[in-house]
Amino acid sequence: EVQLVESGGGLVQPGGSLRLSCVVSGFSFSTSYMTWVRQAPGKGLELVSVISSDGGVRYYAGSVKGRFTISRDNAKNSVYLQMASLQFDDTALYYCVTGWRDPPIRGEGYWGLGTQVTVSS
Repeated sequence: EVQLVESGGGLVQPGGSLRLSCVVSGFSFSTSYMTWVRQAPGKGLELVSVISSDGGVRYYAGSVKGRFTISRDNAKNSVYLQMASLQFDDTALYYCVTGWRDPPIRGEGYWGLGTQVTVSS
């Protein structure tokens, strides 16, 4: 059974930082691209960042470029999203997803349950 478990979300003030983690099991993690996707309240799915299987290719949405950093540790079957200079618009449920699809489509690839990030003063 494939499982993706996200963690690290929470409540943070504008300008603050958070580090999201996603642990993957039951899947060939080390050979797969991995994606972070978010969904803000009342909005659709947004691709945030992608990393290739060896970490050599990284993609960021324009809205987070320069503020977020994606990384992975294949020995730990884990992918991370370091988020800095958080803004109100970053408030969303963040999902870890296998593969790379743009736009992201629910049901394609394996998805975690998500971790909530709330930016509020």
